[in-house]
Amino acid sequence: MRAMILALVLALAAGPAAAAGPQQPSEPAHPSEPWMVLPPTPTLPQPVESGLAPVNGIRIWYASFGKRVPGEAPVLLLHGGLANANYWGNQVRALAPHHQVIVMDSRGHGRTTRNTKPYGYDLMASDVLALLDYLKVEKVALVGWSDGAIIGLDIAMKHPERLTRLFAFAANYDPTGVADSSQSRIVNAYVARAGKEYETLSATPREYQSFVTQITHMWNSQPHWTRGDFAKIHVPVWIVDGDHDEMITPDQPRTMFNWIKGARLLIEPGVSHFAFLQAPEQFNADVARFLDEGRAVKTKR
Repeated sequence: MRAMILALVLALAAGPAAAAGPQQPSEPAHPSEPWMVLPPTPTLPQPVESGLAPVNGIRIWYASFGKRVPGEAPVLLLHGGLANANYWGNQVRALAPHHQVIVMDSRGHGRTTRNTKPYGYDLMASDVLALLDYLKVEKVALVGWSDGAIIGLDIAMKHPERLTRLFAFAANYDPTGVADSSQSRIVNAYVARAGKEYETLSATPREYQSFVTQITHMWNSQPHWTRGDFAKIHVPVWIVDGDHDEMITPDQPRTMFNWIKGARLLIEPGVSHFAFLQAPEQFNADVARFLDEGRAVKTKR
């Protein structure tokens, strides 16, 4: 499927007719279910702090919202592939009144630059840790979507001391777990939108095709995790997905749940790979329960 993303990007560059193709179904006039709709990308509220952190040979764009809560780790939100931190706008507004919230654009995404190093989840996880070091943040509660969730799992396996807990939404542990969504209106609309957002936000607005080519190679070859890799995870983890996820096969979250000791499994109803946009109140309530569970455990200790 992710090879399909590259093909779609190339078709979009050739023009609207080529992108649509003769068999492309039209968007339903009145979609009746949240999973059938791709809502607009939210905006972020005014941050307390934002900037470009010069770390790992690139400049990582970040923003912080809300106030640091004494004795509590900040919440870090990591977006998915081709996206940017703006996608978390609904979650930032819900969380910032009660938590310090940090967002960032991943390597090569949004306002963050990239260098010649090939994309890999280990490298992108090291970017996250380098940003936390730059911000002098010891630990975070991490909420990740898709690639952001995979990065979170990578950190949980290899640098658990930097996490208090992990909410991993719509991750896969092997490339074979990525579904064929080439006929999905939602995915096609997302890829087209991501290209336009890249042109608006990126310091290299004309290099979208090159960016997608590079990151698609990562998607097609990573991650390749086994039960033994997940046995290394000892931080509290929620494995989460939507019941209509068009990009991840259903076995992926259930297998990870079985392989992580003490993990929780949550399948959100009526939503897809874009649940945080399609049903933000439901998604935000689940994240709030996830964070409250951490507070309760800490209180008991």
